Amino acid sequence: MPISDAYNKTDRLYTLQMLFWKNPGQRLRTPEIAQALEVSESTARRYLDELAATGRLPLTKEGQLWVLAENAALELPAVCLTAAESTALFVSARMLSQIHDERNSHVIQALLKLVQVMPPSLAAHQRRLVDMARERQQQQPDRSGIFEALALGWTTQHQVRLLYTPSRGKTFECVFEPYLLEPSGIGRTIYVIGRSTPPGQLRTFKLEHIDHAELLKKESFEIPADFDGPALLKRAWGVMYGDEACVEVRLRFTSWVENRLKETLWHPSQQIIDTPEGCELTVQIGDMLEIENWIRGWGADCEVLAPAELREKMRQNAHRLAHMYGVLSEKPASPSDEPDTDLFSHLFGG
Repeated sequence: MPISDAYNKTDRLYTLQMLFWKNPGQRLRTPEIAQALEVSESTARRYLDELAATGRLPLTKEGQLWVLAENAALELPAVCLTAAESTALFVSARMLSQIHDERNSHVIQALLKLVQVMPPSLAAHQRRLVDMARERQQQQPDRSGIFEALALGWTTQHQVRLLYTPSRGKTFECVFEPYLLEPSGIGRTIYVIGRSTPPGQLRTFKLEHIDHAELLKKESFEIPADFDGPALLKRAWGVMYGDEACVEVRLRFTSWVENRLKETLWHPSQQIIDTPEGCELTVQIGDMLEIENWIRGWGADCEVLAPAELREKMRQNAHRLAHMYGVLSEKPASPSDEPDTDLFSHLFGG
């Protein structure tokens, strides 16, 4: 069956948008564009005029060259989603709006656009949820501009100049190549992983610690062939993957929380072995910082068996808690005492 000319045109308009969208600094002559689209120069010129007039591709002419207008805000080509796919995307964006407490107008606008195509019987209710997310973020610092610069740097592969203030240490400036953006429910934030210069090495930055971000439109980069984001995240409990070899963490859980533990895949490397008292969980991770608070959340129903340094940290933390609440001299609760199920449900959604 021959492909219709209308379909060919739609496909070519998409290709034309992507020519400039992937490289905002692109400067092309009409013959070059016609060659890329495999059409005549007159057809290419007609496509250019159509996209420019409708605002789908805000181009201007500099002599014989077509260039993006200054500060042009490009829209992605349309994506067709099924009802189930759009629902999944809405739920994902809702989750991001909940864990990311800084103000980010781009997340809110994405949610609103999804709400607009929902059935009227659902749209009003979902719009109220979006308004709740906006109100919750209203008093927080606005990270919209920083997020936009990183998003454009990531999607168009252009460097971003950052001003960054770590939790401990002095503010510094660097040129950053964003390779991967990753949300974190543990830190209630968004992390960005990429190459930072200085020191010219892979770094992970937290969005809330970025004071300023400027897209360098003339400085492009390529993601190295040996960068494997999924492999790095497989090493992490959340986002922090570490630079050393993975460490084996073994945890013993009581029978009170065994079922809840088994309901969730907590880590790709996890192995669970049943025991008479409950079960043991073993994972291989590259950094133990993020798992510490997760372990504390299980209270006395989780015991660290290995490594020794993590067990010692938990022992010291238990000692401080006992001192804080004045229970050092009190008889410890019997292992058979029932846990606080209300608190457990609140923390882990049981």
